[in-house]
Amino acid sequence: MKLVMPFLSLYLIWGNVYAKTAPPNIILLMADDLGWGSVGYNGNKTIQTPALDQMSKEGIRFDHFYAASAVCSPTRASCLTGRNPFRTGVFSANRGILRPEEITLPELLKEQAYTTGHFGKWHLGTFSTKIKDANRGGNQHPELFNPPSKHGTDLYFATESKVPTCDPMLKPSTNATKSGWNAIKPGEATLPFGTHYWSNASGENKIVTESLSGDDSKIIMDRVLPFIEEAVKAKKPFLSVVWFHAPHLPCVAAPDLAKIYKDQEQEMRNYAGCITGLDRQVGRLRKKLAELGVAENTMIWFCSDNGPEKKTPGETGGFRDRKRSLHEGGIRVPGLLVWPAKIKTARIETHACVTSDYLPTIMDILGIPRSRIPYELDGESLLPLIEGKDFTRHHPIFFQYANQLATSAGTFKFYKANGIAELYNLEIDPYEKNNIIKTKPEIAKTLEKQWSAWQTSTKASFEGAEYGRKSFKRIPQSWVDVTKMRKLKKK
Repeated sequence: MKLVMPFLSLYLIWGNVYAKTAPPNIILLMADDLGWGSVGYNGNKTIQTPALDQMSKEGIRFDHFYAASAVCSPTRASCLTGRNPFRTGVFSANRGILRPEEITLPELLKEQAYTTGHFGKWHLGTFSTKIKDANRGGNQHPELFNPPSKHGTDLYFATESKVPTCDPMLKPSTNATKSGWNAIKPGEATLPFGTHYWSNASGENKIVTESLSGDDSKIIMDRVLPFIEEAVKAKKPFLSVVWFHAPHLPCVAAPDLAKIYKDQEQEMRNYAGCITGLDRQVGRLRKKLAELGVAENTMIWFCSDNGPEKKTPGETGGFRDRKRSLHEGGIRVPGLLVWPAKIKTARIETHACVTSDYLPTIMDILGIPRSRIPYELDGESLLPLIEGKDFTRHHPIFFQYANQLATSAGTFKFYKANGIAELYNLEIDPYEKNNIIKTKPEIAKTLEKQWSAWQTSTKASFEGAEYGRKSFKRIPQSWVDVTKMRKLKKK
């Protein structure tokens, strides 16, 4: 017994040290078209989001968090690369692909012995060169074939683009609208929606046909949890990218979720119901992490890819405009981080942060040298902010989309569309009501000049200055110069 005790003590000490130094598990959660004001912790009085509200009480609530773009695909590219998507031709939804030369977060983490999974929406390339699938899949454009497995993902269960938020493979044969419909009843006549779930779980890229009924967020989480369980069992750190479809149209609430909002009109029942369904799965995820004993050292990030779709019940919290706009309502989104091992006290952060910050932050946390990526990064490490230290961005956050450009430099924001320039002091005018460009022309001139220099660098990247022109030639695209566009295209 005297011999056993010293070894037992050493084992316990080593275990405690390991628990503190072990690489964190990482989960990136993203909603689709969720407005800043569509969650309870940001003041919504109708839509119930208790799990997200709880995260806001335990970790960091980013009140000035940006999606890198005003639409879906570009923001998603930024999350995985730390770069503005204009560098690689992901100018808008259904444009370009995540180029194979890009160094992604899953690839970096695999080098650190992580297992990596992607679940839900992908929207950075297609899954098929043979059949019609979603927006771009099929044999007409084989160059767009680009599943997550080509970018460091071990396991995926994903769709190319949107699906209904309940019974995602189906739509009713009658009464289907762009905005959505009530949940399909047993025996009701249906038609295929036209988008498939794909998975490489069998070792091959195949269409999934089983267990696809009910709330789509639950269907996604049903695949996430076994992946996490396997990683924990194998004692491997994991990256789980979970990109929900809710509340992107068409919004359909499962019956039990619609019942919560029975006193609302049909559109709101389905809209709010699918958001609560997403929230319920976030709670389910956190419960499973606790059961597995890995919650303490698991980082969970949450955000949306852009602001709420026009003509939906989605709310911006008063911020100006909506999806497809580079005004605040189109790009300022809910942002959360819980990491119990590091963040002991909940707090609200008002520093401007962006989805491009994910990759450099995680690199910094894991001690991956910046030199590992020889390309320009647009994001910055938020590790000092996470640790409660002084944090200052080294350069503004730049945006471009359709006919718009914007520069957010903390206090001031420069915006321009159709040749008309605007300047706002976001500290005193976060809702962009008072254009002060006439009283602060020198600030506007400086911010526009900085944006112009940055745009030049993104164009050079797009045309192959960093890693050659193989992908540039693979998918012929013209450079989108937002300064020369005069009309915002409607989608």
